[in-house]
Amino acid sequence: MFSDLPRCSRRAFLASAAPLLAQSAEPVIDIHQHTDYSGRSDAQLIAHQARMGISKTILLPAGSRYGLEASAGGNESCLALVKQYPDKFAFFANEVAYDENMPQVVEKYLKLGAIGIGEQKFFVDVASPVMDRLCQVARANQVPVLLHFQYERYNVNFDLFHKVLGKYPTVNFIGHAQTWWANIDAKHTQEILYPKWPVTPGGYSDRWLRDYPNMYGDLSAGSGLNALLRDETHARGFLTRHQDKLLYGSDCNDSIGTGPKCSGSQQIAAVKRLAPGAEAARKMLYGNAKKLLKI
Repeated sequence: MFSDLPRCSRRAFLASAAPLLAQSAEPVIDIHQHTDYSGRSDAQLIAHQARMGISKTILLPAGSRYGLEASAGGNESCLALVKQYPDKFAFFANEVAYDENMPQVVEKYLKLGAIGIGEQKFFVDVASPVMDRLCQVARANQVPVLLHFQYERYNVNFDLFHKVLGKYPTVNFIGHAQTWWANIDAKHTQEILYPKWPVTPGGYSDRWLRDYPNMYGDLSAGSGLNALLRDETHARGFLTRHQDKLLYGSDCNDSIGTGPKCSGSQQIAAVKRLAPGAEAARKMLYGNAKKLLKI
């Protein structure tokens, strides 16, 4: 499995990771990682995921341009890693939503084994025909879409997204990033991306997880971690009521897989600590993704 690692690094890594992997006997699915993330190599990604105890990683490619603002690799780099390690990786297909070739590109990689569309992190208005076009591709191919919501930048007009959910009830959507997670709070001020004050339940994201069977939440990144840690009393209730709709993801670009720079390992610990019980934690760390993504 680690044949692409230098011999000395491979030996050292296996020695250091073995105790942690032994403690993480239960499987964990990570629905949010990237190849070439901020220059990180495939070998470093593999070591990072193993260090966290991840059983299966979903790779989210960039489109043909922009690199998801993180120099992330595209469809081909994700497909290559899946072919090399099919037991450890799966991938989504992606293309810039308003590119005229988007449907053809996405369908090409879906036929090659991709199991979803995303990460959609592009300059799109959710109320526009561009979003309709994307949703129609997802509906025709019966795959979920993972969306990065960020105020005045990516998938904007967030407050209108419920209309998309209602219009495409057979398409499953996975919400991610700053604006998605800040809007668990009914009193959220939209321009603030990482709010720190206590949460008032009933924000857009909270309601949509409750009211729409096709809405799911991606727990990844600093935004997901902040959503739990900013108000742990609220987080316990939030994880309890949405335990069937939340999916663990890491989306961290470090090369270690532990410590203060690794939001992914911190999120695993937070879910285990704040979930209402071991069964609920299992669903969020593994079962929900397995069911939704059919893996």
